[in-house]
Amino acid sequence: MARPGSPIEDIDTPALVIDLDLMEGNIARMAAFFADKDAWLRPHTKTHKTPVLAHKQIEAGARGVTCAKLGEAEVMAAAGIRDILVANQVVGRVKIDRLVALARHSDIIVASDHEENVREISDAAVAAGTRVNMIIEVDVGMERCGVPPGEPAWKLAQAIDSHPGVIFRGVMGYEGHIIGNPNDEERYAGCRESMTLLTQTADDIRERGLAVDLVSGGGTGTYKVTGTFPGVNEVQAGSYILMDGTYRKRIPEFDCALTIYASIVSRPGDELAIGDAGLKTMTNDMGLQTVQGVDGASILRQSEEHVKIELPGASCGLRPGDKIHLIPSHCCTTINLHDRFYGVRNGIVESVWDIAGRGKLQ
Repeated sequence: MARPGSPIEDIDTPALVIDLDLMEGNIARMAAFFADKDAWLRPHTKTHKTPVLAHKQIEAGARGVTCAKLGEAEVMAAAGIRDILVANQVVGRVKIDRLVALARHSDIIVASDHEENVREISDAAVAAGTRVNMIIEVDVGMERCGVPPGEPAWKLAQAIDSHPGVIFRGVMGYEGHIIGNPNDEERYAGCRESMTLLTQTADDIRERGLAVDLVSGGGTGTYKVTGTFPGVNEVQAGSYILMDGTYRKRIPEFDCALTIYASIVSRPGDELAIGDAGLKTMTNDMGLQTVQGVDGASILRQSEEHVKIELPGASCGLRPGDKIHLIPSHCCTTINLHDRFYGVRNGIVESVWDIAGRGKLQ
């Protein structure tokens, strides 16, 4: 395994490489956007799953982190991060027991959308001698989890407030149904519609007598809207730190700091090359990857262990053993296939970071 101080060429392939200058630029760029806003950035760690990167985001001004799974939250808490939002439901005795145990070591906030879940978490917290912060997930159009805006959200807020083991903190909503729209005008209009539903729900709860501390939503694809939308006070953007080919088409101000470092293993023809990065290395749920730094090269398809690359012809000097960089089409799912990042600056390995949250699906 390549170590700090090694040239990048010593990294065995396939591997995940982070251009540290580009990543640090992305962190600084997003931090600068939020520096004068009423909303805070609460970065989603489901992208990088790595505590050292979360700490870098917090040092740049972010308020805590967002996690997709309880297992990811446990990783972040073990690394000394206290302010953690699990933007998902934690259901079932085994997970609830873990949640209330984690509440002793962090300021965990968990999403809920069902009164029975509220009661179960409250009962477990009371039995353990602790309390759990809770936020209501509101369905703002994605039609996944969440209660409808308005009256159903108010009833759940009342239920949370009435149970002694939980503390009502606010509402959250994710506009994921529009975040992939490549048309900026349509995407931002859809985001404003969703955030209107969320903030109106928050206002309704306040008017009925309960304090709403958190109104949380957004992502990298809509941060310009959610970060300035009246009433939204935190944004859960995640992919911006490393980026991928899909997001960069929509959000070009952030650089693709993450690449898959791969080796050419075969040249079966003048216009073909085979690399060692297949489906077990990089995901294609958002399309095929992009070949970086090889003019005219494009990916034709992937199999389990190989990637087939079309080249401009015999003039391309790639040979077996040469190494190339591929830009992932979806950084989050690709990262989850790997154990570590190699942080590189000026062609030299500077850091090797374990992806501690990798595979934390429970």
